[in-house]
Amino acid sequence: MPSQLSLVPPTATRRPAPPALVVVAHGSRDPRALSTVRALLDRVRALRPDVPVHLGHIELNAPLLPDTLAALGDTEAVLVPLLLSRGYHVKQDIPEMAEASRARTHLAAPLGPHPLLVDALQARLTEAGWGRTPRGTSAVVLAAAGSRDPDAKRDTARTAALLAARLGVPVLPAYASAATPTVETAVRTLLARGRHQIALASYFTAPGRFATECAQQAPWIAAAPLGTHPSMADLVLHRYEEALARHTLPELASA
Repeated sequence: MPSQLSLVPPTATRRPAPPALVVVAHGSRDPRALSTVRALLDRVRALRPDVPVHLGHIELNAPLLPDTLAALGDTEAVLVPLLLSRGYHVKQDIPEMAEASRARTHLAAPLGPHPLLVDALQARLTEAGWGRTPRGTSAVVLAAAGSRDPDAKRDTARTAALLAARLGVPVLPAYASAATPTVETAVRTLLARGRHQIALASYFTAPGRFATECAQQAPWIAAAPLGTHPSMADLVLHRYEEALARHTLPELASA
């Protein structure tokens, strides 16, 4: 008769749990923004159920990022800004909040520019009616929040160039605040070039005041914000994995 010990299976080696993913949203007084961000996080969780996913806001909404990080204690976390370009929040606010916490944090790049954003922008334009007019008379205004940081403007211009290459029409970036040109000015520029069917691509992660104001200035169709498009969830996870790779590869090289 076999001994009782021989019936006990060998202890399985458990893989360490992956670092937490903290999505850092700006925050908004518009309740649609918070519900949209929460729905996006649900998409991320469905794609990677093994990764603990948390939300932290820079301002205006709970939970605020310092509170989210405090709840994590000294665990490891990757902070993924739900922001579309470099700017003050990415360069100053988020790093300072991370530095003040006990959590072992790694900072991911902002979402843009990236081809996955172009996928989402094109899909939102198509939903709004894009593609029904000849390319020779069509154009797009890429409406963004705006920033005084020149890197933010360069990032938005890069996204506009990627979208223009995808659609085969001119795409001009425009801004709701802090940068020029405005949506109105961009529309006038395109009209002067003979582009009479001008669509507005909403370069915002969620509904809010700026997105609404820009959409109201659209001379033709206005696309919805990026929101919960599947490419957004894919991109959040891509930035998460990208940040982890930057952290682990130097360690492997020195081992």
